[in-house]
Amino acid sequence: MVYDAFVLLSFGGPEKPDDVMPFLRNVVRGRGVPDERLAEVYEHYMHFGGVSPINQQCRDLLAAIDTEFAAHGIDLPTYWGNRNWHPMLADTVAQMRDDGIETALGFATSAYGGYSSCKQYWEDIAAARAHVGPKAPRILKLRQFHDHPGFVEPTIEAVRAALGTLDPARRASTRLVFTAHSIPVSMAKTAGPTGGRYNAQLEETARLVHAAAAEDLEYDLVWQSRSGPPQIPWLEPDINDHLEALAEKGITDVVVSPVGFVSDHLEVLWDLDNEAKETAERLGLGYARAATPGVHPRFVAMVRELVQERTAEAAHTTLGTLPTWDFCPENCCPPPQRRGAPR
Repeated sequence: MVYDAFVLLSFGGPEKPDDVMPFLRNVVRGRGVPDERLAEVYEHYMHFGGVSPINQQCRDLLAAIDTEFAAHGIDLPTYWGNRNWHPMLADTVAQMRDDGIETALGFATSAYGGYSSCKQYWEDIAAARAHVGPKAPRILKLRQFHDHPGFVEPTIEAVRAALGTLDPARRASTRLVFTAHSIPVSMAKTAGPTGGRYNAQLEETARLVHAAAAEDLEYDLVWQSRSGPPQIPWLEPDINDHLEALAEKGITDVVVSPVGFVSDHLEVLWDLDNEAKETAERLGLGYARAATPGVHPRFVAMVRELVQERTAEAAHTTLGTLPTWDFCPENCCPPPQRRGAPR
């Protein structure tokens, strides 16, 4: 198949205070979330001046991808479209149509399988194409990359750097804690050919990073950013509860690696650099938060390699043993029955 463009697919975020509430309403559209709950989340954004860093991170990543493509002779124009804030994906697809694009490759800023992290991007693409009409270009999403060296190696490097900021005399009582966005338990236990991918892929990434970065330390995979109603069970433990439990066991220091994310966006900054850090300080724990890949050169090269898997029939590069595929089954990763407010 011939591809004539590349499009970056992301979540989107507000870029000024007046954007925050409209953005949040986009996120929760159709869920019946009251404005009182959104007002709480609004304050999280206002803590950072009403600006989410995610859009600038996407601009930086796209610029790095442009440079990487040019250096390796990949002649694809690049575009960017979001799920919840400008540039909205439907507007991007319309621009691609006007530019004569017919078939594009899409890269989503999520390494893992699952509804919100993968299938919902397919739904975003379908909705955008339907909005644009019969001449809308096709967009075929690149595969998940949880165990690609371009994702795992920058994470290893970041964990090592974070460990280097802690007191080496207390290494024996230091713990490595990986975090990812919590999801409803019902989603995590989804049956079928792709069921449980989110958890399994996260566990594999954590194992790969731990083995290379800090094999002498014990590690855990825990959760952050829960957003659902309290009566619906979500994956636990929460990072803050887990820090409490570690302190009770005599752990003195923790390195927290947000392995579920590709950039330091607002949920990472709020949940880990504010809430979890404050919890650690209250408990007397030494605390270091490892960076996400962002625009690490190896991560940017990974995007190019994923494109070459499709355009040049290059081999899939993986470090783990879980299967990966380019096209998901029709019935994979059903949406949750009820979803709550954002964090």
